[in-house]
Amino acid sequence: MPEQVDERRAWAAHLMGQVLRQQRTKAGLSLRQTATLTHYDFGWLGRAERGEYLLPEQHAAALDALFDTRGLLVELRRTANIGHPSHLSARLASATGGQEVMLVLQVQGRSVHVTLSRREFGRLLAAGVLSSAMPGLADADQVDRVAQAITSPARVDAEVIAYFRRVLAEHYAADKMLGPRSLLKPVLAQIDVLDELRRGAAGAHAEPLLQVLSHYGEMAGWLYQDLGQLEPATQWTRRAAEWAQCAGDANMAAYALVRQSNIAALGGDYAGVVQLAAAARRNPAEVEPKLLALAAQQQARGLVMLGQADACFALLDDAGEALKDHPQVRQPDVPVYLHHYDLATLREQSAVCYRAAGQVATAASILQEQIAATSGRLVRDRGHLTAKLAVALATTDPARAATLGLETIATAQQTGSARIWRELRTLDKDLVQAWPGHATAATFHDALVSV
Repeated sequence: MPEQVDERRAWAAHLMGQVLRQQRTKAGLSLRQTATLTHYDFGWLGRAERGEYLLPEQHAAALDALFDTRGLLVELRRTANIGHPSHLSARLASATGGQEVMLVLQVQGRSVHVTLSRREFGRLLAAGVLSSAMPGLADADQVDRVAQAITSPARVDAEVIAYFRRVLAEHYAADKMLGPRSLLKPVLAQIDVLDELRRGAAGAHAEPLLQVLSHYGEMAGWLYQDLGQLEPATQWTRRAAEWAQCAGDANMAAYALVRQSNIAALGGDYAGVVQLAAAARRNPAEVEPKLLALAAQQQARGLVMLGQADACFALLDDAGEALKDHPQVRQPDVPVYLHHYDLATLREQSAVCYRAAGQVATAASILQEQIAATSGRLVRDRGHLTAKLAVALATTDPARAATLGLETIATAQQTGSARIWRELRTLDKDLVQAWPGHATAATFHDALVSV
């Protein structure tokens, strides 16, 4: 029997029906052949194509298998349910005519293009069907502005630029929960759109658009870094710096230097860490105080690894004073991370300095406090903190360190975060060296190498 549908379910069924018809036609199958191959009732399948019936998830999965759409129809089915997690992403590709837009739906690297009327697209947004897949578009007027700008880049205006800023903020929030694997493709897709807009934008909106593009480029660099792919991380961060220079954005240009310093740390180039972070602090009158504090904290990280602990902690003190004096950013369009960078974050990031300086108990205490203050919804962040705590405890409490490591393996698998895997590998090495034959450490080692 068909399900009762409210407005959200009705519009989810409408979109799902369009995709189903498109994929069936592309496969060269009749409706009856499709029904036979998926062991589903011919009549209900026809109604589903017309958007009159919302297919059950198990039948959507069978159709995904038939059309090789990698779970797209299942994800569309899930958009009908408020609050249901979905891995679907969507973006506007173009406007095909005065009253139509092209929507690109993507799951696991498979993209499907759907042509919709502006009215249909507006109703889909109003019903909340695309709220998780396409955050930031709040009403039909904003849809119209963005769609027209994509068709005619000269029509870029402040509202269009504000839309892309809102989406970036949504990506930042989602990154803390989902990690890089789910976000990289949507971010790269939006960079493609912004880059096309950049080529045609003119006048007063050209520099703000370049500024937004630089922020997306930095986000792409960060996601690649979190995936452990340092070469593209460096490339995207450098592109972000170029776009920032073109936009006259001193804050993003300096922030990109801090990000490059962070990447250098992962490669063990601690002299580079210090040099890049120091360069970010070179023109303090042009840069946000919070950013100067972040650069000082990053420079301190490099110094402690070079054996200069006193200089490291002096810089951390300077960073703390700057954050006390400037708890808020002065400009709203600074890099998104700076809005959330505060004394608590500085304290958490200083744990690596205490650990490197041999003050293990202090490092562990800091990390435990931060874990307690971190919401369970922030899966990736909480997993990274837990892995760092395990490493801090490896030399003094092997049983607890190994247990924490075991708990974190699942999070590393779920999020794809290379930062978590890196900490877990460090933990394994430290436990093997310091506690050979320890039972719990051996259990952790076996679990890690079996992944």
